[in-house]
Amino acid sequence: MRYESNPDLIRFLRENTNYIISTFNKSGTRNLRILKHALNDFKKIFEMVNKSYPNTNYRVLQTMLIFTIAVSFEIKAGKITKDKFVNIQDNEEYKSILISSRILMDNTQFYIKEFDNNYYYNFKAEYRFFKFIELYVRTRIFDMKTFKKNMEVIINTIDTEKLPGYKRLLIEEYWKISDDQFPKVIEEVIEDVKAGNVTLLDTVKLFIYFTYFIRRGLINYDIKNIKIVFFNGMNIAALKSDYCENAEAEIERVIIGEKTAEINEILDHFYMINNTLKDKQYIQKAEEIFKCIPMKMEMFYDRFDRECMNIPIFKYYDVYQMFQRISCATNEDIVSIKELLLERADKFTKELEPEARNIKQLKQVIEDYTKGKENGIKIVLLKEFAKDLGTILEKYK
Repeated sequence: MRYESNPDLIRFLRENTNYIISTFNKSGTRNLRILKHALNDFKKIFEMVNKSYPNTNYRVLQTMLIFTIAVSFEIKAGKITKDKFVNIQDNEEYKSILISSRILMDNTQFYIKEFDNNYYYNFKAEYRFFKFIELYVRTRIFDMKTFKKNMEVIINTIDTEKLPGYKRLLIEEYWKISDDQFPKVIEEVIEDVKAGNVTLLDTVKLFIYFTYFIRRGLINYDIKNIKIVFFNGMNIAALKSDYCENAEAEIERVIIGEKTAEINEILDHFYMINNTLKDKQYIQKAEEIFKCIPMKMEMFYDRFDRECMNIPIFKYYDVYQMFQRISCATNEDIVSIKELLLERADKFTKELEPEARNIKQLKQVIEDYTKGKENGIKIVLLKEFAKDLGTILEKYK
């Protein structure tokens, strides 16, 4: 009765009453208050989707309804902590977790597998995780940017047969691909890997799947030849790739059991490339942020606080240029920068240890500069700066 004023919504809810009741029962609670809140949340979602994307697939709307109710019960009934879904960014990552847990029998993501098995049992849908809905239920924030990003992907990928082969292997259970399509998908994957069209991280995941397929006799390839293809593909992909954060956790998710020699070689190559990309990314970041000293200090403080508190950014910037910039800053800014460095060293000691060598060198440069100079306020402040850099170095030890 609450939604009688919205004929489209009430029609949709009535048509899908069985899914509402089914999801409610699967939650294992009898809490009607949570169901009421979930339907209120879905009202907002339904209206936003119909307003911005009026031709959305009906099956997708049904899945959104199930997902909204399911996530509401999981979070609000205290069945899980709120952070279970926090690190899952999109449907592709959600399905990737499911694929690794089902194909490779990975139990490290047990909760996600149980959630999917429970709420989507006997309900087939390619798109089953909606970040904007999870975010809305968990935080009460309807993030328009995430909403639009999710919806654009849904519109472009709802038909999995139109996806590139490597995407299908990463987000779709391989047994859903027909026997006559499977060889074609494998060939497509190899061509895309050769051309460097697949991201570095996805290339590693695909190689692990290929080793599985070879062991099971699903594809007839020599593992050593395939390894060379993937090696070369990673080298090409590296030219247009960015550094992959949290790569180790992502990879561990798809590796079950003992790593083969070939997998270890691919992983070594990946980590070597990824570390090179990290250095390149951080060198660029350090240049952009430190050039704000001394003329754009407000921008420096803002970016340093957001982007550099837990990364060893001093490792990636020339010590002599750093000294020139700091020595040209105002006395107030010299004190502020020193306090900022002490604060981050307290909070993120282990993460920042790789910058110790440059911090030690910066300390020496400041001491050489101030040695024998007559004391003025700036000279005294620089001496204190050097002394506190020594305190930071002790923490890094």
